[in-house]
Amino acid sequence: MKPQFIKLAGIALAATALSISLSFAAPYADGSKVEPFTAKDQNDNAFTFKPADTRFLLVSHDMETGKKANAVLSPLGMEFLGSKKAVYMANIFGMPGIGRMFAIPKMKKYSHRIILADDAALIAHFPVQTGKVTVLTLSSGKVASIAYWTPGAESLDGYLK
Repeated sequence: MKPQFIKLAGIALAATALSISLSFAAPYADGSKVEPFTAKDQNDNAFTFKPADTRFLLVSHDMETGKKANAVLSPLGMEFLGSKKAVYMANIFGMPGIGRMFAIPKMKKYSHRIILADDAALIAHFPVQTGKVTVLTLSSGKVASIAYWTPGAESLDGYLK
């Protein structure tokens, strides 16, 4: 009985290690299949990301860039992102509790939906350029292209075509 327990424990350990390594896989690249995920928005509503139903995925990686992106997106209204089949996601992973106490209520004031990425494994999938919003263009659930938008310095229009 003991050898079988050791064998099962070994298999479980290997499966766990594989699962962890897959969750911290390399960032998406052209041609990568984008994985669905679930998260909450700034109003604490559940959100399920469906890659096949999405044309653009915008990801801000830091608070300053997120503020600039929100300043551009908010005047465009509640329906703008949906009309473009676009989703906007803000990285809040690692934000301290005191920061969340101020940031989340401010986010609730924006008319557009902000998906809150609060998971290191989720954020690890998205390539980063400092001070820029990552814009993934998707086709049939795969990355067709990756671009980097500088909110406030560049128009968003050229990124959502």
